[in-house]
Amino acid sequence: MVACSRWYRTRPEPPSDQPWFINRVAAVTSALEPAALLASLHRLEGDFGRVRDRGPGIRNAPRTIDLDLLAYDGRVQPGDAARGEPVLPHPRLHERAFVLRPLYDLDPAWRHPVSGRDLPTLLAALPPGQVAEVVTEE
Repeated sequence: MVACSRWYRTRPEPPSDQPWFINRVAAVTSALEPAALLASLHRLEGDFGRVRDRGPGIRNAPRTIDLDLLAYDGRVQPGDAARGEPVLPHPRLHERAFVLRPLYDLDPAWRHPVSGRDLPTLLAALPPGQVAEVVTEE
């Protein structure tokens, strides 16, 4: 691991009656290609009890852990789920405070590789109601 953001307490997105989440973004180096890295993340989720396939049409189900590959060295790729290839950058990265706030901790100068927008612009464009609070030690 190269670096980690602070921890954030965040409301579920989209809004639901699920408990709030704890989120963090990590920057890592890897010799793995994106598909292999994502497969490794999914295996780790399974080690923590995550069940990914809950059936057709079931999204955003409660989960013990959720590891995503958000971006990979500025690559842009459409992805192919059938071949285990991730979409890069993550297709909803720019819509989520729980991603953008911690990402800002790691790299305030980061720009979205498709839109070219910087993090302050992406954060300002978020819809109202998204909450990402820094978790403080007590």
